[in-house]
Amino acid sequence: MEEGLVEQVDRLVREHVYPNRSQAIQDAVADKLRRLDRGRLARECAKLDPKFEQALAE
Repeated sequence: MEEGLVEQVDRLVREHVYPNRSQAIQDAVADKLRRLDRGRLARECAKLDPKFEQALAE
């Protein structure tokens, strides 16, 4: 990891936001994966035809 990122993670550990580097990195990766999934869902939803979906719902 870049030195600046390591310093930021260490600061969060020192400030007791996270108990250790591993937990901070794990939370960051999990958050990124959730955001990627939401973005993928939004892109798929944008492909839907509202009129077709309404007709299907009725």
